[in-house]
Amino acid sequence: MIEMQIYGLALDEDSQVPVLILKDKAEKQVLPIWIGAMEAVAISMVLNDVRLPRPMTHDLLLQAIEALGGKIRFVDVVRLHENTYYSEIEVLQGDSLKRIDSRPSDAIALGLRAQVPIRVSEEVLAQIVEVRENQYQAVLKTEDAQQWNEILEKYSVDDTKYKM
Repeated sequence: MIEMQIYGLALDEDSQVPVLILKDKAEKQVLPIWIGAMEAVAISMVLNDVRLPRPMTHDLLLQAIEALGGKIRFVDVVRLHENTYYSEIEVLQGDSLKRIDSRPSDAIALGLRAQVPIRVSEEVLAQIVEVRENQYQAVLKTEDAQQWNEILEKYSVDDTKYKM
């Protein structure tokens, strides 16, 4: 697993869908994840330190886990299957370690609130892109590879026009 940081949220100019951008600490690997609008708002609220008087869904889930004696340890993006990312939330409850299946956007929104590391498996990163000297090298190998590779090749992390 490689620890990643949230680089930002952007809006895909073609599809108008929010994109969550993760980067490793060395900024050599990047992982764009297309997410829903509501999940983008939930993530953006934490990134922008927006506090509401009542708990939102991810706040409530974190409170429930903690009230039941659990502690979130990691959020992991564990695989990519048919253009869908799969994540797991690692929770320690007493001496028991549990892994809970989740969409990456929900796992990351929860992980940000719990202030835990976000990790991505090396296999997932190998399927997407490698960044070498600020250039993307597409290595996606699925049925829709051409479409995704074109989107990734057009994406520029320096383009702030579509920042959320």
